[in-house]
Amino acid sequence: MTREQVEAAAMALPAATKVIQWGGSDVYKVGGKVFAICGLSGGLSFKVSEIGFVALTEGGPGRQAPYCAKGQWVAIDLDAADDADITDWLATAHGLIAAKLTKVAKRELGLA
Repeated sequence: MTREQVEAAAMALPAATKVIQWGGSDVYKVGGKVFAICGLSGGLSFKVSEIGFVALTEGGPGRQAPYCAKGQWVAIDLDAADDADITDWLATAHGLIAAKLTKVAKRELGLA
Protein backbone atom coordinates (compact mmCIF):
# COMPACT_ATOMS: atom_id res chain seq x y z
CA MET A 1 0.00 0.00 0.00
CA THR A 2 1.26 3.48 -0.80
CA ARG A 3 1.01 6.58 1.38
CA GLU A 4 -1.65 7.88 -0.98
CA GLN A 5 -3.70 4.70 -0.52
CA VAL A 6 -3.31 4.96 3.25
CA GLU A 7 -4.59 8.54 3.04
CA ALA A 8 -7.59 7.46 0.95
CA ALA A 9 -8.46 4.68 3.41
CA ALA A 10 -8.01 6.85 6.51
CA MET A 11 -9.88 9.84 5.13
CA ALA A 12 -12.82 7.61 4.12
CA LEU A 13 -13.49 6.99 7.81
CA PRO A 14 -16.14 9.15 9.54
CA ALA A 15 -14.95 12.54 10.82
CA ALA A 16 -11.29 11.75 10.01
CA THR A 17 -8.87 14.63 9.53
CA LYS A 18 -5.26 14.82 8.43
CA VAL A 19 -2.42 17.09 9.48
CA ILE A 20 1.26 17.08 8.62
CA GLN A 21 3.39 16.88 11.78
CA TRP A 22 6.69 15.61 13.09
CA GLY A 23 8.88 16.18 10.08
CA GLY A 24 6.44 15.42 7.30
CA SER A 25 4.42 12.55 8.74
CA ASP A 26 0.76 12.24 7.77
CA VAL A 27 -1.14 12.22 11.06
CA TYR A 28 -4.75 11.01 10.99
CA LYS A 29 -7.12 12.09 13.73
CA VAL A 30 -10.72 11.74 14.83
CA GLY A 31 -12.05 14.33 17.23
CA GLY A 32 -8.56 15.79 17.52
CA LYS A 33 -7.11 12.48 18.74
CA VAL A 34 -4.50 10.58 16.71
CA PHE A 35 -5.44 7.14 15.41
CA ALA A 36 -2.71 6.59 12.78
CA ILE A 37 0.61 8.05 11.64
CA CYS A 38 2.09 7.41 8.22
CA GLY A 39 5.63 8.27 7.30
CA LEU A 40 7.66 7.64 10.42
CA SER A 41 10.58 5.48 9.31
CA GLY A 42 8.75 4.65 6.08
CA GLY A 43 5.90 2.86 7.77
CA LEU A 44 2.52 3.14 9.38
CA SER A 45 1.79 3.31 13.11
CA PHE A 46 -1.71 2.84 14.48
CA LYS A 47 -3.67 2.14 17.66
CA VAL A 48 -4.68 -1.47 18.36
CA SER A 49 -6.43 -3.42 21.10
CA GLU A 50 -4.43 -5.37 23.66
CA ILE A 51 -5.11 -8.60 21.76
CA GLY A 52 -4.23 -6.94 18.44
CA PHE A 53 -0.98 -5.68 19.91
CA VAL A 54 0.09 -9.19 20.92
CA ALA A 55 -1.05 -10.74 17.64
CA LEU A 56 0.70 -8.18 15.45
CA THR A 57 3.94 -7.91 17.41
CA GLU A 58 4.50 -11.53 18.42
CA GLY A 59 3.68 -13.32 15.20
CA GLY A 60 2.52 -10.78 12.70
CA PRO A 61 4.13 -8.09 10.58
CA GLY A 62 4.18 -5.47 13.33
CA ARG A 63 6.53 -4.19 15.95
CA GLN A 64 6.07 -1.86 18.87
CA ALA A 65 5.64 1.65 17.56
CA PRO A 66 8.41 4.03 18.64
CA TYR A 67 7.32 6.33 21.48
CA CYS A 68 3.78 4.86 21.47
CA ALA A 69 4.08 1.16 22.37
CA LYS A 70 2.93 1.65 25.96
CA GLY A 71 -0.47 2.72 24.64
CA GLN A 72 -0.76 -0.35 22.37
CA TRP A 73 0.45 1.19 19.15
CA VAL A 74 1.93 -0.97 16.40
CA ALA A 75 4.22 -0.01 13.52
CA ILE A 76 4.33 -1.90 10.22
CA ASP A 77 6.12 -1.43 6.94
CA LEU A 78 3.60 -0.53 4.25
CA ASP A 79 4.80 -3.34 2.01
CA ALA A 80 4.73 -5.96 4.79
CA ALA A 81 0.97 -6.50 4.87
CA ASP A 82 -2.00 -6.97 2.60
CA ASP A 83 -3.82 -3.77 1.60
CA ALA A 84 -7.13 -5.11 2.96
CA ASP A 85 -5.51 -5.81 6.33
CA ILE A 86 -4.11 -2.28 6.51
CA THR A 87 -7.53 -0.84 5.67
CA ASP A 88 -9.11 -2.96 8.42
CA TRP A 89 -6.43 -1.96 10.94
CA LEU A 90 -7.04 1.73 10.16
CA ALA A 91 -10.78 1.29 10.66
CA THR A 92 -10.18 -0.50 13.97
CA ALA A 93 -7.74 2.19 15.14
CA HIS A 94 -10.28 4.87 14.23
CA GLY A 95 -12.99 3.03 16.16
CA LEU A 96 -10.82 2.58 19.25
CA ILE A 97 -9.98 6.28 19.40
CA ALA A 98 -13.51 7.44 18.52
CA ALA A 99 -14.90 5.28 21.33
CA LYS A 100 -12.86 7.31 23.85
CA LEU A 101 -14.40 10.62 22.78
CA THR A 102 -17.04 12.24 24.96
CA LYS A 103 -20.70 11.80 24.11
CA VAL A 104 -20.87 15.47 23.14
CA ALA A 105 -17.86 15.18 20.83
CA LYS A 106 -19.28 12.05 19.21
CA ARG A 107 -22.59 13.82 18.59
CA GLU A 108 -20.86 16.90 17.16
CA LEU A 109 -18.83 14.70 14.79
CA GLY A 110 -21.85 12.63 13.76
CA LEU A 111 -20.44 9.49 15.36
CA ALA A 112 -23.25 8.93 17.88
